[in-house]
Amino acid sequence: MDTNACRATGTHDALEKARTSLKGTLCERMGMNILSLSASEATLSMPVEPNRQPHGFLHGGATIALAETAISLAAQTYVDGLLGEGSAAVGTSFSATHHAPAREGNVRVTAQAEHLGRTSASYIARIHREDGTLVSTVLGTTRLLPPRHENSAP
Repeated sequence: MDTNACRATGTHDALEKARTSLKGTLCERMGMNILSLSASEATLSMPVEPNRQPHGFLHGGATIALAETAISLAAQTYVDGLLGEGSAAVGTSFSATHHAPAREGNVRVTAQAEHLGRTSASYIARIHREDGTLVSTVLGTTRLLPPRHENSAP
């Protein structure tokens, strides 16, 4: 079966599981909110105000954290469907380009799958201001790991 042709969709349970997984994490402290989630696409929002750098702009690191979270959540949804419960999607490479500043309101990221394979998944994430201006583009790749069994060597 060609895994690139697979189109798994997020269920309500997957969305709630993902929202629960953010509790008590950096993502929650930054105000990230999952708007939609599937294996092929994730959309999140985040407020600019608590995530600014000293010049008053959205911090580039906050932008990357938002994109990486969207990519990782989509990849985890994908690997759960591909390899089952207990599998993991771990980030291996992220590259960001910042295009325009954000000073207020919220930003929204949409991470879309570029490659869904058996051992890796790659996404492109685009972060926009509320007025639609492109703030940043982030390319991310994750490694897909099968479930670990208790008897397996570390």
